[in-house]
Amino acid sequence: MVEGIRVVVGVNGSLSSLAAVYRAVEEAGRRDAVLVPVIAWAETDGDRLRPLSELEHAARKRLDTVFEQAFGSYPNDVVIRPLVVRSEPGRALVAAADRPTDLLVLGSGHRGRVQHALRGSVARYCRAHAVCDVLVVSPSELLESMELTARSGAPLPFLAGHRRAPRHSAVPA
Repeated sequence: MVEGIRVVVGVNGSLSSLAAVYRAVEEAGRRDAVLVPVIAWAETDGDRLRPLSELEHAARKRLDTVFEQAFGSYPNDVVIRPLVVRSEPGRALVAAADRPTDLLVLGSGHRGRVQHALRGSVARYCRAHAVCDVLVVSPSELLESMELTARSGAPLPFLAGHRRAPRHSAVPA
């Protein structure tokens, strides 16, 4: 692994996020880079009575669930340093991918017009503010990859599993 090269990926549990995770793992392996999956969380009006530690734990659980669903566990063929951040997603991702040598991988998120108007696009924010290359992955890329794999008779990525012990370490928030 080349020290300093990182692939940062935004995770939120959506299909486009899952596609981004698959691509980020592939890119990290190809570049011999550290994978930094980032999940950002912010309290909402309905969360005001819940302890912040509970909200952070729920976000960390969502991050773990994405890798469990995608690979069976955290893949061990790349070094992984998960990051759970209390912030808006765009800001958290740009802050995490703060080196020119980083690669920031995002899902293309397909939200409704109202959500888009109220919160804007994370991908647009990251493209405008990131100091590194930004790669936006659509869910169709994941589906196409799975379709080709299924046609070849090979096990689908999420069924093949990477059940080995994870190689990740916590990064302080």
